[in-house]
Amino acid sequence: MFVLRSVSLNDLNDLYELSGKVFFINLPHDKKIIETKINNSLKSFKHPSSDFSKNYYIFVIEDTETHKVIGVSMIHAQHGTEKEPHFFLRVANEHKYSQSINTGFVHGTLRLGLDTNGPTEIGGLVLSPEYRGNPNKLGKQISFIRFLYMALNKKQFKKTVLSELMPPLDADGNSPLWEAIGRRFLNMDYEQADRLSRSNKEFILSLFPSDNIYMTLLPLEARNAISKVGRETEPVKKMLESIGFSYVNEVDPFDGGPHFKSSLKDISLIKEFKNLTLELSEQEEFDYDHLVSFQSENHPFLAIKTKAKVENESIYLPQDIIEQFNLKKGQPIASIPF
Repeated sequence: MFVLRSVSLNDLNDLYELSGKVFFINLPHDKKIIETKINNSLKSFKHPSSDFSKNYYIFVIEDTETHKVIGVSMIHAQHGTEKEPHFFLRVANEHKYSQSINTGFVHGTLRLGLDTNGPTEIGGLVLSPEYRGNPNKLGKQISFIRFLYMALNKKQFKKTVLSELMPPLDADGNSPLWEAIGRRFLNMDYEQADRLSRSNKEFILSLFPSDNIYMTLLPLEARNAISKVGRETEPVKKMLESIGFSYVNEVDPFDGGPHFKSSLKDISLIKEFKNLTLELSEQEEFDYDHLVSFQSENHPFLAIKTKAKVENESIYLPQDIIEQFNLKKGQPIASIPF
């Protein structure tokens, strides 16, 4: 069985091991950084700050047979403040026309932008390679759990939700757009720049070009990477589009990965969220898969994927689930469709 829950300090070694299996900026292979992230998450779940930018929520999926964490996802309640703006490149077109030679061109452009009152950001989605393709759709579970938590706690998040997707990288794992622009102006590796930007974003505004960047002047590889997603990220893109997110003509200034956004209230999973009451029944037929959450003594947030039947304000769950988690009749159950 697989359980979805808020992260704990006991997960440190598992997350460190997971970070060594995949390259992911939000889960660096650095035990101290991961431990700091876990502690920030614990504070956010138990006592969220009124300053949303300080609230980071980390969710994990645990294989209960091996007692190991095999996946992770994250929410940053506000990405972009006066002190640490949210930077992006706005993708647009500029029309050029000469009457004297009756010739015109449409040039794609990139221009640095920033947001000091940024949206809620979802990200940090990682699943252990050994568990990909599992029939339980574990990647979908660890992704959707964020929306169940946001639906339960709408007041802890901004009205707009952002997801920054990874672009295609070259054969050496480098970003073509970074090599074409970022390295020329910042004179550092992509990973160095991204790591520095977590604590200091001043260098982006000071050194990055502030006027239009014409895509026609960029190498073909860089142009082809702008607003595209890598092969492994394609399922995430399709999932986001299926629940109401769309591309907003903005990309990451470092690698050109596309930004997808949706208003919180328009995300389909948020609209279909229900607060229900557990009813007991001997019936053995259930309608659909749901992600359900209920109070736990051991974790601030706990959820599972299960078959369920919803009738009006009541929910029926399989008897083995009720017994395993010691659920009682009348207990509040939060649910979204899976």
